[in-house]
Amino acid sequence: MNKAVFNWSGGKDSALALYHLLKQSQFEVTSLLTTINSKYNRISMHGVRKELLQAQSEAIGIPVMEILLPEMPSMTDYDNVMKKSMLELKESGIEHSIFGDIFLEDLKKYREEKLKEVGLNAIFPLWKRDTSELIREFIDLGFKTIVVCANSQLGEGFTGRIIDNDFLKDLPKGVDPCGENGEFHTFVFDGPIFKTPVKFEVGEKVSRDFPAPKKDEDSCGTSEESATFYYCDLIPV
Repeated sequence: MNKAVFNWSGGKDSALALYHLLKQSQFEVTSLLTTINSKYNRISMHGVRKELLQAQSEAIGIPVMEILLPEMPSMTDYDNVMKKSMLELKESGIEHSIFGDIFLEDLKKYREEKLKEVGLNAIFPLWKRDTSELIREFIDLGFKTIVVCANSQLGEGFTGRIIDNDFLKDLPKGVDPCGENGEFHTFVFDGPIFKTPVKFEVGEKVSRDFPAPKKDEDSCGTSEESATFYYCDLIPV
């Protein structure tokens, strides 16, 4: 069986991709690789506490491999840290790195090129599937997920909501139902890959403004304008 590491964000796309991967029995997933903001001890971008990531790992039965990043890493910082980690994985016998990406061509190309540098293969179980079908499959399979981060297009009101059919009906026109363009991020707390649900309480909501990236760091198609994101804190219980 091919040994692989799964790039785990804690959200719905990761969970659904892992579900399909485990059904195939083609890969041995040795760990869930997650980047952590070292200043706040939270999942990068999603803002979920590390304790809940560890609870997910225990409920799924696959250990987490944490990669620590500074609060606001440049692309150079990110690339250097990830390359070092990927080389270590390669030396340990890992051959594949798996992602939950769906249709962002530039991001897929970036991942493939960076992994090729260290001799690893990139795998995308959900690639080019219709996102409306994916989110309905996710719900129908019994996955449970809550929105922990939303951009300014959605606003604070969408954070803290469980993704269900009502949530999908309320999405503004032009918002991808899987949030593939970065409109929202989620935390999955139950579903067919979980032995037991992850327990938490909903905490406070906050907003954060992110400055525009420098042009020489903007290699992944990110916006050159500053952006506001709204977060809903989840508290382990």
